[in-house]
Amino acid sequence: MNNQIRYIKHKDIDSENWGRCIENAVNSRIYANIWHLDRTAEVWDALVWGDYEFVMPLPVRKKWGITYVFQPLFCQQLGIFPKPAKLVSDLFYHELLKKFRYCDVHINSQNLATQTEKEIEFLPRQNYLLNLTYNYKALAKSYSTNTKRNIAKANSNGLQFVAGIRLDDYLAFKKANIIGEISKKELEKLRSLIAFGQYKGFGEIFGVYSPGNELCAAVYFCKWKNRVIYMNAATGKEGKNLGAMYFLVDNFIKANAEQELILDFEGSMVPGVARFYSGFGATAEAYFQLKFNRLPLPFRWFKKPPLIPPKEGDKRI
Repeated sequence: MNNQIRYIKHKDIDSENWGRCIENAVNSRIYANIWHLDRTAEVWDALVWGDYEFVMPLPVRKKWGITYVFQPLFCQQLGIFPKPAKLVSDLFYHELLKKFRYCDVHINSQNLATQTEKEIEFLPRQNYLLNLTYNYKALAKSYSTNTKRNIAKANSNGLQFVAGIRLDDYLAFKKANIIGEISKKELEKLRSLIAFGQYKGFGEIFGVYSPGNELCAAVYFCKWKNRVIYMNAATGKEGKNLGAMYFLVDNFIKANAEQELILDFEGSMVPGVARFYSGFGATAEAYFQLKFNRLPLPFRWFKKPPLIPPKEGDKRI
């Protein structure tokens, strides 16, 4: 192995040095914190350059005796921290190939998609970001015509925007209205993440109540550095009909305008969801899905479950 990069097991990671690296990184992401990885990945190791000058968290699982790298739920962007030069990126990707036969993970927007390792695919993905430093009037002016129309409709429906929704109420609402499948185990991970954010004071659940005083939409927002992240959301049938999520996001923007913050929608590859985000004036930010498959036959053909973990239904609007 390159003498600058070490593969370090989770139990041997220096938490103080790790924390310092992530805290000071120009491309710092909430997902790379130890407390976040412990709750989402459960088992994770890392590639570390020198004395934690650069780190790359690696969520790992084992199937049929094969250890592989995967992308955990509730964890949008990982990769190398801080922002690496091409040489550093190339060395990390080379070590990744040497250590694993299968990898499917999202790297952060400040990580390069290099062509040095031909076995690695870099598949483009889109995040959406909105700069909140402007006043609300200026921000609202950049909304799309469709978004303005939906907000006007929602404003006439007698909805109520509320901060500080109880975690148990949110999870019960989410479970009742989710599209697709999410396991009890994944819901417990979400509970742990939100509870920690609430306890530390950087996370809060915002909701919308119908005229009948029923919760009809809710979002868990959390703050990291200058980003406030639209991390998890749920909408009921009534909420969709009433335009509750448009109402919620518009009110959140209004409450946080003129602050040195970036609203990070976390993006989506689902066209309708991407339009919802961009409709608020959010601009696209590219990042990549890093993937390679060097499994022996016949395992190579298993490009989807059971190797890749299930994804939560992408219900955001």
